[in-house]
Amino acid sequence: MNLPNKLTLLRVIMIPFFVAFMLTGFKWIALILFVIASLTDMADGKIARKYNLITDFGKFMDPLADKMLVISALICLVGMNRIWTWIVIVIVAREFIISGFRLIAAEKGKVIAASMWGKFKTTFQMIMVIMMIIDVDYAWSEAGVFGQIYGVLTWIITVIAVALTIISLVDYLLKNWNVMDGQM
Repeated sequence: MNLPNKLTLLRVIMIPFFVAFMLTGFKWIALILFVIASLTDMADGKIARKYNLITDFGKFMDPLADKMLVISALICLVGMNRIWTWIVIVIVAREFIISGFRLIAAEKGKVIAASMWGKFKTTFQMIMVIMMIIDVDYAWSEAGVFGQIYGVLTWIITVIAVALTIISLVDYLLKNWNVMDGQM
C-alpha cells in the first residue's frame, strides 16, 4: 500500500476519535483531529499526483473518506445546533447520489475520480466545519464585533459550500450520465 492510500486510511481511522471528542465536549481536540484529517486529504492527493501513485483504490476511497469525515462532522454539528438540518440533508443527498453513480460505474469497470468542482466543494465544506467547530460567537460570549464578523464569514463560507455542493452534483451528473446507459 502506497503513502497516499495510507494517508486516506489514516483519515478514516481518525473519524471515530474526532466524533468522540466532538460529542463529549472536547471541541479543541476534535478541531485538531479534523484539521489533521483534512490536511491528509490535501497531502494524499498531492503526493499521488506528484509521484504518479494514483490507484483505483485511492480514486474510490479518497472521496469516500472525505464524505465520511465531513458528514460525521455535520451530524455532530446538527446535534449541537450549529448548522441547519436542511443544509446537511442537501450535502448528504448529493453524496448518496454520487455514490450511487460510482457504484454503477464500478459495475461497468469504470472508476470515476473526483472533479475539480468536487474538490472545491470538499475544501469549502471542510473550512465551513472548522469555522463551525470554533464558533467564536458561541465560545466567547464577549466576542462583540469580532464575533459578528466571524458569524458573517461562517455564513458566507456555508453558502459557498452549499452552492458548490449543488454545482458539483450537476457537473458530475452531466459529465457521467452515460454511466446510466442501459440502467433505466
